[in-house]
Amino acid sequence: MTTTARVATAAALVLALAACTSPPAEEKATRTGTSTGIRLTAVLSSPVDITLRWTGEERGAVGRVVEFATEAKGPYTVLQYVPPGQRTYHHPDLMPGTTFHYRLRPYYGPASQPVEVALPPGGLSERHQRNDHEWAPPRTTGGRVVATHPVRDAASAPTELKATVKHANGIHFTWTDHAADEEAQLLEIRPAGSPAFRPAAVLDPGVDSFGLITLPEEKEASYRIRAIAYGAQSNAVRLTTGARPTSSATPR
Repeated sequence: MTTTARVATAAALVLALAACTSPPAEEKATRTGTSTGIRLTAVLSSPVDITLRWTGEERGAVGRVVEFATEAKGPYTVLQYVPPGQRTYHHPDLMPGTTFHYRLRPYYGPASQPVEVALPPGGLSERHQRNDHEWAPPRTTGGRVVATHPVRDAASAPTELKATVKHANGIHFTWTDHAADEEAQLLEIRPAGSPAFRPAAVLDPGVDSFGLITLPEEKEASYRIRAIAYGAQSNAVRLTTGARPTSSATPR
């Protein structure tokens, strides 16, 4: 990604909303491409809902990226970064009469040691909303020269992660990047009470400074940075959603 983005949920990434009718019998996807360690399948669970399922493993993978496109050659859009134990994904409320292509890509790479952050109470004040948050855009600071290592080497893990509270909903992160061949970096978050980390932002290679505007449920959380490289993609599958539902209502 050329810009940092709050990782969206599937509901925020649908192409359009459509009313649902009674779901038809499940339609199986057409498979294209070649399989790696993962075998991906897809079914229409309603005319405008698609459910993905997969089996298999990629040794050493720390997660997978679920991606979709409306053309076989892409471009593909990330739906979600999912943990290695997740085996299904539901893509709802899609545009009727449209072909969707899906694939998975594993990703690899070690994470930094986490830091704990407790934000002061309150929301984003009017003053802070007017602030241009000059500390927030991702940047490469060009600090001291450090040894680098391949992403799959544990020595490539980011170090010296620091979190500076800027206001009740803003945190500035800095760290030292040790990866020689990273394709992206993930800022991961584990809000208090959550069982696992999840991505909060995707950053370009080489970035070592970034500011996050937090959500209300993230007043207390752990954060870490992970340098990643992607593995070979799974087989691709495609499905075409059903016809646009029509209303059966009659005027009074």
